[in-house]
Amino acid sequence: MKHFFFALMILAGLLARPAAAQEAATPVEYSERVTTENISQQVLQARVLDWAQSKFTFGPQTGLQSDPVAGTVRLNGTVLLKPLAANGKEQEVTAQFEFIFQSTDQGYTYSVGSFRVMPDKKTPTVLVPLDEYLTQLRADKAIERTKNDRRITAQANARANDVALSFRSYMNSMPSIEDGNVGIAASEQ
Repeated sequence: MKHFFFALMILAGLLARPAAAQEAATPVEYSERVTTENISQQVLQARVLDWAQSKFTFGPQTGLQSDPVAGTVRLNGTVLLKPLAANGKEQEVTAQFEFIFQSTDQGYTYSVGSFRVMPDKKTPTVLVPLDEYLTQLRADKAIERTKNDRRITAQANARANDVALSFRSYMNSMPSIEDGNVGIAASEQ
């Protein structure tokens, strides 16, 4: 009976290790390809610019760049991440991410990623890539208690999904254009 429990504990330990190793190597990013019908690249470009300029709530935003010929829009947004201090209290660190949009006449792709963390508020120009910041957190003595590496990865993934959800919701609310009537389905006339 002792040997059975001992073998079971070893097996559980071995199975837990690969999951932790995979977690560390997974980048924080959300991307999607959306196909559209009867919507030109110019209409999509105008729609995403409207979202970026009036509906983007992940600010302050910086570096808004639009190239109508290529059908691209890029911008950097800001979110807060909350690691735990050694005493168990939440701290706030600022992180920036990059939003990239590319449109064609067949649809569009967008991605949220390239997270960079500002580890020290006293030096706001110093940004560290998220994977380097996670490595720093793993070296902390209190990592067993705080689990900050997992906590920050989960929060960054959640923020990437929030940005994507906000964008996709806005793009899905685009008025329908059918038979020259905007917002009215042809069958309702």
